[in-house]
Amino acid sequence: MPNVRFAVGIQRLIPFLGYHHVLMILIALAIILLSLLLAGCSSSSPLIPGIFLISFYYQHYTPTYDPTQVDPGVTAAIANIVGQAQLEVRVGYFGVCVNPDGGSFLCSNNVTLLAEQVSVDQDPLNLIWVAETFKNEVVFPYLLIVAIILAFVTFLLLATFPGWHEEHDARTGSDIDIKPFPSRPVSQVALALVFIASIFVLVSVLWQHTASVAAAQIAQDFGNGAVKSGVGTSAMVLGWFAFGLLVVVTIGLLVMILSIHLLDKLTED
Repeated sequence: MPNVRFAVGIQRLIPFLGYHHVLMILIALAIILLSLLLAGCSSSSPLIPGIFLISFYYQHYTPTYDPTQVDPGVTAAIANIVGQAQLEVRVGYFGVCVNPDGGSFLCSNNVTLLAEQVSVDQDPLNLIWVAETFKNEVVFPYLLIVAIILAFVTFLLLATFPGWHEEHDARTGSDIDIKPFPSRPVSQVALALVFIASIFVLVSVLWQHTASVAAAQIAQDFGNGAVKSGVGTSAMVLGWFAFGLLVVVTIGLLVMILSIHLLDKLTED
């Protein structure tokens, strides 16, 4: 019987879920995804080290030779310097994670503290310093922070939209469900805010993707044969998916405003 009661409760709830409630759920999901993206590499908690923008790690592999290399033999010198090092360093928006010996990751926003726990043999080419430079000089998280704030304000504005309520119809003597139109100025402000948030997320994700790919390729070329790098797939998915959700909300609000405007014109005529 508990399952039946739950199903009945859901059936009663669904008719009172408004269009704006769906938009609020999408905004909440986007805020959660962006928050996870910003939290990447900020702590050693489970899954957090797996959310990173770029990673650098030592790994011996066959060097790439090209006619434009003035001194191809430098790869042998780099390989000798690297030795048996197997350190991996990952970069997030507000932190760096280091795995010195293939074990668990140590994560902190204080990169100097992480470097003090690593020996010279574990990081002979100063990949931790390269990671810190990337985080401080290339990564720019503040557009995402502003986007989260704007999305949250939009969420609060949508929460002010009127919902379904019952009114007594004097003509029929029965109760009817009525849902008033939301305020047009509030709807327009919400649309403007979520549109700006979408643009900020788009710029940030494009910046993040382009910078990470470029830095990863350059770092791997400089450490040809001994250093590899990669771009964080999880961070890219979180960023683009959050952008997609905000775009859906923007289109949904625009359609709602245009529909209400059309209905107003039809009722006036």
